[in-house]
Amino acid sequence: MKIVTSLLLLATVLITGCAEQRGWTPTVDSYGDPNAYRLNQDMSECQQLASHASGGVGKEGAIGMAAGGLLGAAGGAAVGAIAGNPAAGAMIGATAGGLGGGATQGFQANEAYKRAYNTCLRNRGHRPIN
Repeated sequence: MKIVTSLLLLATVLITGCAEQRGWTPTVDSYGDPNAYRLNQDMSECQQLASHASGGVGKEGAIGMAAGGLLGAAGGAAVGAIAGNPAAGAMIGATAGGLGGGATQGFQANEAYKRAYNTCLRNRGHRPIN
């Protein structure tokens, strides 16, 4: 049981750790853009601002993992108590809740990053496509 729990927690850490925001950049249509000469500088600055605004995938994933783990442990303990083993139920619930919570929170942080990046570029007069 401890091996399964350890493997699931390791998978959660790897999922949230590998979800890095810096691999994505928006595609910008620079045709007719009077600010095209500033695009590289604006993209660099907007990337930093978006990273700060989203809280970071790793950090948000860890928060989601902790919250999901706590909720999962409580629910798992309740179900485990009915089945006669609350400790095992809590452990399974914490692992499953942590995995789900970490992935969900990390995904939401990544989407917030993309929205903030695009908004920043639009506010600087550029036209991001995606």
